[in-house]
Amino acid sequence: MKTNLSAIHIGVDVGKFELDLCCHQTGEHFTVSNSPSGIRQAFKQLPLRAIDRLVVEATGRQEQALVQTAQKQGVPVVIAQPIAVRRFAGALGILAKTDKLESRVIAHYAAVMQPAVRQLPDKTTRQLKDLTVRRKQVIGMLTMEKNRLQVMPKFLRADIRKSIANLQRQRQKLDVHILQLSEHVAVWRERRQIMESMTGVGVTLSTTLLSDLQELGTLNSKQIAALVGVAPMNRDSGKMRGKRRIRGGRAHVRTVLFMATLSAIQHNPVIRAFYQKLVAKGKNRKVAVVACMRKMIVLLNAMVRDGTYWQEMNSMV
Repeated sequence: MKTNLSAIHIGVDVGKFELDLCCHQTGEHFTVSNSPSGIRQAFKQLPLRAIDRLVVEATGRQEQALVQTAQKQGVPVVIAQPIAVRRFAGALGILAKTDKLESRVIAHYAAVMQPAVRQLPDKTTRQLKDLTVRRKQVIGMLTMEKNRLQVMPKFLRADIRKSIANLQRQRQKLDVHILQLSEHVAVWRERRQIMESMTGVGVTLSTTLLSDLQELGTLNSKQIAALVGVAPMNRDSGKMRGKRRIRGGRAHVRTVLFMATLSAIQHNPVIRAFYQKLVAKGKNRKVAVVACMRKMIVLLNAMVRDGTYWQEMNSMV
C-alpha cells in the first residue's frame, strides 16, 4: 500500500484465519492471514509513519497478535467496540456485511469518529486480566456443577463431585497466581493496599480493577462511574421524563463490583448508612445497591488518585 498522505486511517476486520485491511483515504484494500507471517506482511505493506489510527474491533482474543505487533511498531492502535462500529454503519445506511466491506466501514469510522488512542495493557497486565477472567469462568462452572448436583440422579453424583473438587483446586491455584502476580509489581501492590483498606473490598475486586480498569485514579467521578457503567442515563423527550437507567460500561468490572458492594452494605458503616438512607427515602433496593456501587467506585477512584487509605478517607466522607 503506497500513499503520500500525511495521516491515514486503517480499518481492520479480524477473522479467525484472515485479516482484511482498508485505508480510508485511498480506498486500498488487501487481505493477509491472521498469523505471525501474515501480520508481518501487513506491516511491511503499510506506511507506518503516516498512520494516524489503526482500528480493529474487539473480538476477545483474535485481534491480540495484530494489536501487540502494532504496539511494537509504534502504530497508534484502537480496539473499538463492535456495537459502536455497527451503529456507525447503520447511520450510513450500510446493512450488508462482508469482510471487505467491514474493513472499509471500520476505516471510515476511524477517520470520522477518531476514537481516542489509549495506552493498551502491557504483558503483565494482560496476564493478570487473563487470570481474573479465567477465575470468573471457573466460578461459573462451579456454580453450574453445584446446581447439577442437586438435580441429577444418584449414579451421576460421584462424577459431579469429582468435577467440583477439580474446579475448586483450579480456583485455588488461580487465586495464588493472581495474588503472586499482583504482588510482583510495586505500583500494583501499593494500589491494592489502598483499595483493600476499604471495608468490603478484597483481592478479587482490587485485582479486577488493576487489570480491567487501568483508568482508575486518572478520571473524575462522573467519568469513572460512566466507564464502569453505574452512571444513570437520562431518557427524556419533550415533556416526557423517562426512568434513568445505567447502561454500557465494563460488564466484568460491574459484576465484581456488585458482589463487593453487597458485602460493603453488610460490613462497611459508610456504605451501609448510605444504602439505608436511600431505602428510607423510598428508593427501590436494586436502585439503592447501584447507587452504592457508584459511591464505592467514586471513592476508590479518589483514594487511588490521592494515595489515601480508607481510614483517612472515612473521616472526610
